Amino acid sequence: MDGQKLIEMNYSRIVGTGSYLPARSVSNQELQTRIETSDEWIVSRTGIESRHVAAEGEMTSDLAYQACLRAMEAAGVSAAEVDLIVVATTTPDMVMPSTACLLQARLGVTRGAAFDVQAVCTGFIYALTLADKLVASGAHRCALVVGAEVFSRLLDWNDRRTCVLFGDGAGAVVLKRSAEPGIYSGHLHADGTLAPILRVNGGIANGVLRGNPFLEMDGQAVYRTAVRVLAECAHEALSHSGKTIADVDWLVPHQANIRILNTTADKLGLPMSKVVTTVARQGNTSAASVPLALDAATRDGRIQPGQLVLLLGVGAGMTWGSVLLRA
Repeated sequence: MDGQKLIEMNYSRIVGTGSYLPARSVSNQELQTRIETSDEWIVSRTGIESRHVAAEGEMTSDLAYQACLRAMEAAGVSAAEVDLIVVATTTPDMVMPSTACLLQARLGVTRGAAFDVQAVCTGFIYALTLADKLVASGAHRCALVVGAEVFSRLLDWNDRRTCVLFGDGAGAVVLKRSAEPGIYSGHLHADGTLAPILRVNGGIANGVLRGNPFLEMDGQAVYRTAVRVLAECAHEALSHSGKTIADVDWLVPHQANIRILNTTADKLGLPMSKVVTTVARQGNTSAASVPLALDAATRDGRIQPGQLVLLLGVGAGMTWGSVLLRA
């Protein structure tokens, strides 16, 4: 019977979501007292009104821990049931060990695998796709998939082009095996030749900082790439599962800025009323943005069980991807 169950349960499904935002919210009005900018300038170009910033000493694993507790509570699972942790982050607590291993210890999870994924703003899409394969195959039974960032620490707060865009936060989902499709498919892409348009060209060598530790971005090049690849990978996911955009109940995209969200929805022929947006109050939280938005729309009742949800991500690398799932 156990063997038969294993054969039949060849899908994975999200059974709980959770999120966490640092207590401190930084408004555009506060930023305009520090740099040459204005609330009107920021909102008109990005749609961002405020963003959350981690406290001194508050680490990526701290944010991830809180998000995981809430996701586990929503799913009704304990640490004893979890046997896989995948953390998507660009801002790990330390070089090693992984943030996932630090999170595993803090949660009291004592078995299975734990590892980090680095695909920047597409990180959660990559992590969820990997975890889906591991859970659906039967290799693991219950996964925590997390996107968590303290991206504010990669910013030059004197650079008004970039510092207004980003924020900190974490989102998590619990993934379990299912007899029926929860996740239909995940589609992952990268083009390393585009690395120079969005990067933090810094590192540590022989105990010394090498390169620029702050974010560098060619905003126009990123915009052109993002709106092209997001539409492409959306159609890829739908075509793979025999669906059309008309079947989609909710689009949950990476919260880069409102211009990219509006253009993507327009290219897909999807009304903005079907697009989950959190960018106004959270900014771009990199790998955390998709699970943060997914949790927000789940908890406020917009996303209902059985609805078709399309997740999209694009980030430095450049990387991009999509996941089509049934809530």
